[in-house]
Amino acid sequence: MKVLKDILYRVSLQSTVGNMENGLVDIAFDSRKVRKGSAFVAIPGTQVDGHDFIAKAIEKGAGIIVCETLPKDIKEGVTYVQVQSSSKALGIMAANFYGNPSKQMKVVAVTGTNGKTTTVTLLHQLFQDMGYTSGLLSTVENKINEEVIPSTHTTPDSLSVQRLLAQMLEAGCTHCFMEASSHAIVQERIAGLNLTGAVFTNISHDHLDYHKTFEEYIKAKKKLFDELSKDAFALVNIDDKRGKVMVQNTKATIQYFGLKTAADFKAKILSNTLEGLELDINGKLIWFRMIGAFNAYNIMAVLGTALLLGEDEEEVLKSLSGIKGARGRFDRISIAGITAIVDYAHTPDALENVLKTINEVRTGGEQLTTIVGCGGDRDKTKRPVMAKIAVTESDKAILTSDNPRTENPQEILKDMEEGVGPSDLRKTLTIVDRREAIKTACMLSKKGDIILIAGKGHETYQEINGVKHHFDDAEVVTEFLTQLNQN
Repeated sequence: MKVLKDILYRVSLQSTVGNMENGLVDIAFDSRKVRKGSAFVAIPGTQVDGHDFIAKAIEKGAGIIVCETLPKDIKEGVTYVQVQSSSKALGIMAANFYGNPSKQMKVVAVTGTNGKTTTVTLLHQLFQDMGYTSGLLSTVENKINEEVIPSTHTTPDSLSVQRLLAQMLEAGCTHCFMEASSHAIVQERIAGLNLTGAVFTNISHDHLDYHKTFEEYIKAKKKLFDELSKDAFALVNIDDKRGKVMVQNTKATIQYFGLKTAADFKAKILSNTLEGLELDINGKLIWFRMIGAFNAYNIMAVLGTALLLGEDEEEVLKSLSGIKGARGRFDRISIAGITAIVDYAHTPDALENVLKTINEVRTGGEQLTTIVGCGGDRDKTKRPVMAKIAVTESDKAILTSDNPRTENPQEILKDMEEGVGPSDLRKTLTIVDRREAIKTACMLSKKGDIILIAGKGHETYQEINGVKHHFDDAEVVTEFLTQLNQN
C-alpha cells in the first residue's frame, strides 16, 4: 500500500484536511472504478464534473479525495486534498504511484496536426529493428515490444499512460514513443511525464470544435514545448511557418528538420513514385518504401529523433529504408490493375497532401476517384473545405459518410456539398452509404486507375448513433476489386 504524502510529491497543494499518512491501494478519477482504499480525484470535465461524484466515491470506499473545491460536507475519517488543477495532480500522482517509470526510460512525445502516428510508429519499428525493446502509444495501437494493446484515444488518460509505461519498463523497454494530441496536452494527460524530447510535425486546421480558435489550438501544441526541461530536446519542422513559435519559450535544446530551409536535419527529394521515395540526406542517396513529401518530413523527424537519442546515422538510415510505415497511412492495395489507397486523411491539409502526392506520381492517363466524408459532432467548418479539395484535385469525387456519430449523415453531406462549385458538380457524386460509395468507385474504375479512400484509415468501425459497426475500408475495397478481377 502506498502512502498519500509520497504520492503527492510535486503536486501543488492548496489545503488539506485529515491524515496525510493515509494509505491508498489505487487511484481513480471515475467513481464507478472506486474500491475500498482508493484515492478519488475529482476532475471537472466538459460533460460531467467529478466533484458531483465525491459522495458516491466515499460510499464505495474512497478514503482520500483530491479536488479543486472542497465539499461542504466533510466526512470524518476521510482525507481531503485541495489542489489548483485536479487533472495535473492526477498525472503527477499517477507517476509517483507507478514509480515514475518515465525517469527510467527515454520517452519522446510527438505532436502536430498530421504525421504523429506515422512518426511514432516508424520510431517504434526502427528501434525494435536496431535491437532495442521499445513501447508505443498511438492512435492505431499501443505496443509493449510487439505485444499489441488496443488503443481508444490518441493519448490515453494519465493513469493509463503511467500504468502502460510501468508495464513497458517491467518488460525491459528502454524507449517509448508516444503521440501527444492537443486535447491530451490541454487536459494534462501527459502531466508527470519526464520527457527526453518532443517533436513538432506541422499544424493546420483541426479540432476547432474543441479549441474554438486556431490560436488556442496553436497554444495547446506549444504547451508541450513550454514545459520541457533543460535536459530535453525540442525537434521542430522548420518549414512549417509556426515551427519557431512552438519553441519560443522552451528551456529544451532546439533542433530543426526540413526539406526547404536550412536545418540541422535536412533532405532533398530526388524521386517520388507510387513505389517509394529517394532522398538525398547529407550526400547519401537513400530509397524509402514510403511515398510523398509528407512522408519525407516524417522520415526526417524520425532520423533527427534517433540521432538526438544517440544513434548512429548509417545504422538508422539502413533500418529506416526498409520500414513500411503505419497501417491506414497511404496503404496501397492493387487488384485487377486498379490501385486503391486507404489513408487516414481527415483534415483539409492532410487530404490535400495525399492528393497532391498522388497527382505528382501519376503518369497522366489514369482516372483518380476520391471517396471522402467528414465526422459528425466535430468541426463543421472544415466540411466544405474537404469537399472542395477532393473535387478540385480529383477526376471524380464521391462524398459519403465517415463516422456520423449522433448527427444525420445527410446534414453532414449537405455541409460538404457547399464546397462544390457549379463547374465541379458533373464530376461529384453523393452516396450516403460508405460501402456503396466504395463499390461505385470500383465499378467506375478500369485498369490503371487510382481510388483514394480518405478519412478512416486504420479504423475498423463506423460509428452511427453511438453504436460502432464493423467497417474496414481496406477490407471493403479489397472485396469489390477482387469481384471485378473474377468477372
